Amino acid sequence: MSEPQPPIAAEPPDVSIVGGSVAGMRTRYFKDHLARAIVRAGGFGVMAALLLIFAYLLVEVLPLFSSATLERRETYPAPGGLGRTLFATIDELGQLGLRVTADGGITFFDLDTGEARHASVSVGSGIAGVAPLAAEGGELALQFPDGRVLLLRHSYSVSYPDGGRRVDPVLDYPYGQRPLAFMDGAAQSFAAHAHRGTLAFAGIDAQGRVHLQAWDERELAENPSAARATTARVVPPFRADLVLLAPELNWLYAIERAKGSIALYRLDDRRTPVLVRVHDAGAAITDAAHLSGGLSLVLAQADGVVSQWFPARDTADQPYLARVREFVLPRDTRITALAVEQRRRGLAIGDSSGRIHLYYATSGRRVYREQLLKTPVAHLAFSPRADRLLAFGGDGALHGFDVDNPHPEVSLRALWGKVWYESYDEPRWIWQSSSAAADFEPKLSMTPLSLGTLKGAFYAMLFAMPLAVFGAVFTAYFMSPEMRRVVKPSVELLAALPTVILGFLAGLWLAPFVETHLLGLFLLPLAIPLAILLFGYLWMQLPGALRYRVPAGWEAAILIPLVALAGWVCFAVAAPVERAAFGGSLTAWMDRALGIGYDQRNALVVGIAMGVAVIPIVFSIAEDALFSVPRHLTLGSLALGATPWQTLVRVVLPTASPGIFAAVMIGFGRAVGETMIVLMATGNTPVTDFSAFQGMRTLAANVAVEMPESEVGSAHFRLLFLAGLVLFVFTFCFNTLAETVRQRLRRRYGNL
Repeated sequence: MSEPQPPIAAEPPDVSIVGGSVAGMRTRYFKDHLARAIVRAGGFGVMAALLLIFAYLLVEVLPLFSSATLERRETYPAPGGLGRTLFATIDELGQLGLRVTADGGITFFDLDTGEARHASVSVGSGIAGVAPLAAEGGELALQFPDGRVLLLRHSYSVSYPDGGRRVDPVLDYPYGQRPLAFMDGAAQSFAAHAHRGTLAFAGIDAQGRVHLQAWDERELAENPSAARATTARVVPPFRADLVLLAPELNWLYAIERAKGSIALYRLDDRRTPVLVRVHDAGAAITDAAHLSGGLSLVLAQADGVVSQWFPARDTADQPYLARVREFVLPRDTRITALAVEQRRRGLAIGDSSGRIHLYYATSGRRVYREQLLKTPVAHLAFSPRADRLLAFGGDGALHGFDVDNPHPEVSLRALWGKVWYESYDEPRWIWQSSSAAADFEPKLSMTPLSLGTLKGAFYAMLFAMPLAVFGAVFTAYFMSPEMRRVVKPSVELLAALPTVILGFLAGLWLAPFVETHLLGLFLLPLAIPLAILLFGYLWMQLPGALRYRVPAGWEAAILIPLVALAGWVCFAVAAPVERAAFGGSLTAWMDRALGIGYDQRNALVVGIAMGVAVIPIVFSIAEDALFSVPRHLTLGSLALGATPWQTLVRVVLPTASPGIFAAVMIGFGRAVGETMIVLMATGNTPVTDFSAFQGMRTLAANVAVEMPESEVGSAHFRLLFLAGLVLFVFTFCFNTLAETVRQRLRRRYGNL
């Protein structure tokens, strides 16, 4: 027997290796904590950046909804005596005021001190009525008690003596100091306007008859005494005591104050005014005036309501005077003064308790209400820029106020609801921020832009989602790995294509092509699936030896020429079918037979072009989600006897549904924020329908188009920031909804 061997001593542990491992683990832990801290800081940084963006947009938008403010500047006895104020105004620079009184006094005065800046002019024993010929022309028509009318013009000269600015009033008589003959006796109500070389007067005599007289201004300028006037006399169906003449001399309004009756006359031929219709205001009328532009009429009523009216057409295409909106003052309010702004649709109302109310007609918004006088308000007058307001009290005092009312045209109702604008026959959603016309009224509804944004995203996803999701399903589940390595990078490469190039191609090539081959485009969704099904049936009829020569997963390569052939057949067949069935033009037939208009650059073109930009994003994320489904789930399903389609529908799609849904919502967010494709591929028409054949304008495109030409700080400028804020909220809501649904899907199918 061999001797027992001594036990082998164990080798001491390699302390250096163990020590190195501990140090390495500590280094790894440190790096992990550092990376986690960096990622956490980056997340908080992103959230902080989003909050700052939101806060900045909110700061720019909030002034749109702020109320007006009136700051008292001066109070002194009304210059020109205690006579009743018939007319008052302020010069453009806000330094001088003008007051015309019933006793015939015309007084210019310094707004700060009330001192006369021009010797008071007396034009006779008294003045029966005053009417400005134009809002900003400075010309006034003064009617005397004997019925004659004197025309005068007030203007202001600016000089700079000793380095300071001095404004001096100038009073002249464009047609001489001799009054023009108009009617016998003073009119109960007097109106005058000049438009395109025609000067017209209207007045109501003691019997309630309306007298109308018009001159050619050139003849008046050459020889006032020899100028011939066109005269007409109108007998209203009631005893009228108030008359108004539209600034464009196309409408005449005769009103009976006590009964609130309004007769509308058309003045196509001033020799024979035509009665259009008689309307009932519903209450006695105390005062009336035209808003800026001369289309709208505002009536102050005895029941404390101020109503806005303007001519429109009914369903039978007949003109009538539409009661558009009304402003209801507090109960038991008696309106004593009414004034309108010269350049906006704003109005000021004074009542018997000394309160002053500021409203804006189009937005239907009350921007100010406060008791500023201790006596009834007798007369109100705005400066041309509406930054000063003069209020004459019943005690003979004049009160001056600085007015800060920058954005009265904006209200929630005007932004999102239908608004009845002048020259329209019904309320509508309209965005039209600028125009070449001086009397233009901005139309600032955000609804067409919001609907246009959703419309573009909807048609883009309608085109992109089926192609991207189904393509991702086939690529991840059925396609061979070799072919997938070619197809997936090729599709993702489309994301690198600049959207300006897509918009350029869509606007210059795709839009005319779609218009010419619209029927062929409609045939594609029908023909291609049928062709694929037919090919699949014929493929299964081929001998197995022939079919098995194509490697598994490469069948899609054979479908490429088939799809191209089916598309070519659709466009080739569409031309003769269109000639035979639709008279040669499908677009013209749709307009004629179905009433569906067609714009060349429309939502359909935008949907196709934007869909091409969205497909790579949705395809890539959805394909990754599908391809990441654990292999043991699919193999287990197949091993239990399920077919590949059953495995796809019941195992793969539910497991990958959070990723697919996230892909679709990210693609939708991408479509909502797209700018260049929409700018170049559509007509940028802010309409409010979901027709695929009409144009649109999105929030992002509107900001890109109009921001360079907007005035900083204006309502238009701030509304573009509001568009950005709405777009921000849209994206936030969609992303929040997507994340909520994705988490629920993950919890539901996470245990597969």
